[in-house]
Amino acid sequence: MMRFRHLPILPILVLAFGLSTAAIAQDRAKLEQEIEALKQQIREKEREFLEPAKEDKAAFAEFLAQSDRGMFRLMPREKYRDKLLIREGGAYYSFTRLVHEYGNGSDISLEQGRLQAGFLGAGFGFITMIGDVPLDEITLTHPAVEFLANFNAPTAEPQAREQQHISGTGIAVQGFNYSRYVGARVNRTYVLRSIDYHQSDVLVAFRVIRQDADGSLTIIWKMLKDFPTPILERK
Repeated sequence: MMRFRHLPILPILVLAFGLSTAAIAQDRAKLEQEIEALKQQIREKEREFLEPAKEDKAAFAEFLAQSDRGMFRLMPREKYRDKLLIREGGAYYSFTRLVHEYGNGSDISLEQGRLQAGFLGAGFGFITMIGDVPLDEITLTHPAVEFLANFNAPTAEPQAREQQHISGTGIAVQGFNYSRYVGARVNRTYVLRSIDYHQSDVLVAFRVIRQDADGSLTIIWKMLKDFPTPILERK
């Protein structure tokens, strides 16, 4: 009678399972690398997507060659916040860090056809529309700028919260209306004072020069004054 040798089944199964687990881990690691590579490609495409048009850069080349000036595109938040990898879909911009990523000293945003300021913590901002006025005419002595230029950012939180509330309801000074919200219009010039505690405090004049079919705005700007970084005292 023929006898069968009993093979060590358990060690074989353990070995096979170990090889299978290692292969799965290797596949997942490869997939993770591929995902990161694809995300990097998307980020690069998004940077191109957010760039202003070449013809606008060419038209304002002389303006952009001067210091403390720039051009950027704002995307409508309600349309792109969930379409792009960049946080909040390119709807925000920082005049000090020159980035769209929300939270990095964001000074201005676009949503529902309105430009907005004041986003994090006790930070706040005031914007006023001056009208169809060349950007080069806007200086610290312009009547619409004086209130914002002479405004002292409070350091105590209760006073900061009070100004935050005022910016939300709006305030009129010498015939100009200042608010954290203002309608976005092409060929209009604005002035913004953005106060972001522990980040930045800037006074900027800007002009909307284009609105594309996707709702995005192209904006040129110049820094009127960069104030010392405000520090909020909390009790």
